[in-house]
Amino acid sequence: MNALGRSILLMLSLCLCLASQTAAAQDDAPALSIAYQQQVDRRLTPPPDEARRYGALALDMLTLSNIALTVAQYVAVVDRSPYVQAILIYRLEPGISPLLIGASPVSTGRPGQFDHFETPLGTFAHTTTNPDFRAEGTKNENGIRGYGAKGLRVFDLGWQQAERGWGKGGVSTMRLQMHATDADLLEPRLGSVQSKGCIRIPASLNRLLDRYGVLDLDYDGAVSAGRPVWVLPAGRSPVEEAGRYLIVVDTLRSTRPDWSPAPPL
Repeated sequence: MNALGRSILLMLSLCLCLASQTAAAQDDAPALSIAYQQQVDRRLTPPPDEARRYGALALDMLTLSNIALTVAQYVAVVDRSPYVQAILIYRLEPGISPLLIGASPVSTGRPGQFDHFETPLGTFAHTTTNPDFRAEGTKNENGIRGYGAKGLRVFDLGWQQAERGWGKGGVSTMRLQMHATDADLLEPRLGSVQSKGCIRIPASLNRLLDRYGVLDLDYDGAVSAGRPVWVLPAGRSPVEEAGRYLIVVDTLRSTRPDWSPAPPL
């Protein structure tokens, strides 16, 4: 075979390799959707029009935040509306409609009490600059495990400006985190505003995000660079298209949609 023939074969081999890698990455999405259905015990089922709506909101928020979507990645979208209180996990890819992976009830900030903030709106990067940590599982003075069971991950989004929900209001600084909560006393209230400003999620969703590294792009980069990252669990199975963005929106609804019922308080 001459040099030209060898070059053509090499190019074909590279193309096939890249195509295989792309297909393998896209296979993550249906597998993650199945894992969500099997492993997350508190789920919501938005109808197709709602799934498209929140996917469009995610893309709009990235644009407003001057974040260019150049590669496929997963994002988390939270609707802080008191009539929704939901998190939706999406796979985003340039030129392709957002794909909903799964949705669950959450609790965001409940204004009206001292030291309670309204969960801030915007796009927040989950990075190693604000290292995650793990819940100790201890109870506070009210007998509540605020971060949930021992070992559950606390996703730290850093210090953020948020609206105070007490006194004369105004803007102040709070630590924005996404975490599980007390399984017996507070998790049954997911789907209603309850927190001091952080985002409470089901423990089973916490474990799924942790196990598959859905929002761990920066943490995976640290591992690849040889930096120790103690918070990552042993035996994890990271997805190929991990992302880093948590997006908080408010759809300003005045009634509850059927797909996101209020919890039985």
